[in-house]
Amino acid sequence: MDYKALAQQTAQDVLSYGQDTSGWKVVKTSKKITVSSKASKKFHGNLYRVEGIIPESTCKLSDFLYKPENRVTWDKSLKVYNMVQKIDPDTFICHSITQSFAMGSISPRDFIDLVYFKRYEGNVNVISSKSVDFPAYPPSSNYIRGYNHACGYICSPLQENPAHSKLVMFVQTDMRGKLSPSVIEATMPSNLVSFILNAKDGIKTHKATVGRGCHHNGHSSPLKKK
Repeated sequence: MDYKALAQQTAQDVLSYGQDTSGWKVVKTSKKITVSSKASKKFHGNLYRVEGIIPESTCKLSDFLYKPENRVTWDKSLKVYNMVQKIDPDTFICHSITQSFAMGSISPRDFIDLVYFKRYEGNVNVISSKSVDFPAYPPSSNYIRGYNHACGYICSPLQENPAHSKLVMFVQTDMRGKLSPSVIEATMPSNLVSFILNAKDGIKTHKATVGRGCHHNGHSSPLKKK
């Protein structure tokens, strides 16, 4: 499998979601975070869009969200998050295991995801993620193997205050198993709000060690309009 080509296509998919302004329905607003959804074109479920402001530079925020080292220290939805193959400095494959949620009605899932960092003009950074087959980590009987269709973050400087960032996150996760869609739709928006709040707290805690000058200072690609 050409993981690099797949990663680049996934980043472009995430960027296109950010440019798509039609059909979104606001399903939750809380603590200055907005969650919207629309029907996914990838599977019989929803594509979620989550927007919030993070009081940190785009460079530091992007580094923080991309690097796997500290993920489980702040992302309370995960109990395992390990890089299992580094493809290049901007691309890796990770294995993650979620906590149970919805008061235990949704059991833990595991995922194998291809994660990629892409910098675009205007200091816009995209961190994309998509599930892949990885023979070294086949599904096990311990967890239901979930599947992430193109997901990710778009980080960009806040126009009125470039020292802060606008974070837009896209999630379209097929939990698989025998879950009722209504259970997922009832619990997902609150979980996504919690994720952004945990990221805010996490980057504040790790300020001393995260983002000491971005290592992603290579070529920036032009933004492609739809």
